[in-house]
Amino acid sequence: MRSVVRVSGLVQGYGRDPVIAGLDLELGPGVTGLLGPNGAGKSTLLRTLATVTPPLEGEVHVLGEHVRSERTARAARREIGYLPQDFGYFGSHSVHDFVRYCAWLREVPSARIAEATAAALRRVGLAERSGARMKTLSGGMIRRAGIAAAVVGSPALVLLDEPTVGLDPAQRLEFRELVRSLDGSAVVLSTHLVEDVAAVCERVLVLDGGSVRFTGTPAALAERAVPGASGDTELERGYMAVLGAATPVTGTTGAPA
Repeated sequence: MRSVVRVSGLVQGYGRDPVIAGLDLELGPGVTGLLGPNGAGKSTLLRTLATVTPPLEGEVHVLGEHVRSERTARAARREIGYLPQDFGYFGSHSVHDFVRYCAWLREVPSARIAEATAAALRRVGLAERSGARMKTLSGGMIRRAGIAAAVVGSPALVLLDEPTVGLDPAQRLEFRELVRSLDGSAVVLSTHLVEDVAAVCERVLVLDGGSVRFTGTPAALAERAVPGASGDTELERGYMAVLGAATPVTGTTGAPA
């Protein structure tokens, strides 16, 4: 299975205290759920994978290319769709113009931009609102527009930071179908919603204190559940048990997900 992104010896943080210390990670096509408490380093990791923040130490490779300069970072960004927790937009732009602009920023070929934009809007159910101004949208619709911007042009690596915040239950089900449709892409889904991980992810990473506490399948994480652990499902109890463990644990992963 081809490697889409590979990280080795990653040290990342702000100031003197590292948020991530010595992380190794390799991902191929498929959906990986990123779980962890607030402050675990999830958003920091996504910003690093998106080439927004250069590593303090270590290496990031995207599609086999070592990202170590502005030139290589720009080339990598053509293949990266990134939805941060908070993303900026011009309120006067239409939904269509916002997604098209994001495609242009990522250097989607001009001959493909129109159809790629239309396809992304259809995927998130905003085709009928494509002419609406961004400032008139509800919070859930703005989030869906952000997801469209992340997947426009079918990038090889899709990074989604809390993508279902503001979505109602029906929209979350639609989001899950969208993620399942991203065949061929490596998708990293950072969330606090364990049920979303159970529904769409083939692999789970649990970060805590800047280190990987668990890597494996959702089923393997559920097997880590112990009597008395908090949670309403086996997966939640397994997750909470991992956070309380003294040493990192590894599930059955096989080849990179």
